[in-house]
Amino acid sequence: MLELIIVGAGPAGITAGVYAARKRMDFLVISGDIGGQTAWSGDVENYTGYQFVTGPELAAKFEEHMRRYRIDVREGELVRELSRSQDAVTLTTDKARYEARTAIIASGKRSRELGVPGEKEFKNKGLTYCATCDGPLFSGKDVAVIGGGNSALDATLQLMNIARRVHVINAASALTGDAVMREKAEAAGNVAILNGSSVTQVYGEKMVQGLEISRGGKKERLAVQGIFVEIGLIPNSEFAQGVARNEYGEIKVNSRNETSMEGVFAAGDVTDVPEKQIIIAAGEGSKAALSAFRYLAQHKF
Repeated sequence: MLELIIVGAGPAGITAGVYAARKRMDFLVISGDIGGQTAWSGDVENYTGYQFVTGPELAAKFEEHMRRYRIDVREGELVRELSRSQDAVTLTTDKARYEARTAIIASGKRSRELGVPGEKEFKNKGLTYCATCDGPLFSGKDVAVIGGGNSALDATLQLMNIARRVHVINAASALTGDAVMREKAEAAGNVAILNGSSVTQVYGEKMVQGLEISRGGKKERLAVQGIFVEIGLIPNSEFAQGVARNEYGEIKVNSRNETSMEGVFAAGDVTDVPEKQIIIAAGEGSKAALSAFRYLAQHKF
């Protein structure tokens, strides 16, 4: 019987782990990967202490900090179910079953898919969800970025220095990301912004050759060799069926990071805390760990 199990190893989960280790708690971390969305981010200019750092560099710093405490991390293991009975929280993964007095859900979010014909067929064959990971593969080529928020603009700013031409396919009537990012994208000579456009199909042979879009009631084809899908994220909360969630699937938490299930806390992008930022997720992770520690101190087992 552990004192704590942390689900996820992004900014929230890693920070929770560091705080739990410093409190000498008996715990482990379960996560499909290390770094979460941070590892997929481009340039980070708003994380205190770093005037400029790339997402992968910051994720590496997080992991280095966590490894220093020799935390037990079950990487590559996915949680399938979370439940509570009497004084224990039970987590069932694709590999094992664990019990603990408390749990912190910091499982983050995943990329939302387009859901159009050709998407699954051309995934990793020219269609990707990570400009940081795959952008360099499209040097000198024509590409399309799907979306109009900060994620899409981040991808656009990376790709405009790599690709020959970047087409931004935005369903809304205008870009919705941060003003500075919008201005940089709009000022670039090799970026074409197509507002009021939606993707209806991805086509190609062995690799992506283009996509079909609907704009102004008409369909047209756009020849590109790369497609970057940046239309938002979905909370990884399906395994927590007994925990209250909002209409977006985000786990509801209070100011102490408590969920509707006793002894279960949540932190980071998987929660309904407004503004999905790396620094906010890290702060919420520390709060969740301190709340779990306080819960254990106040209960007899």
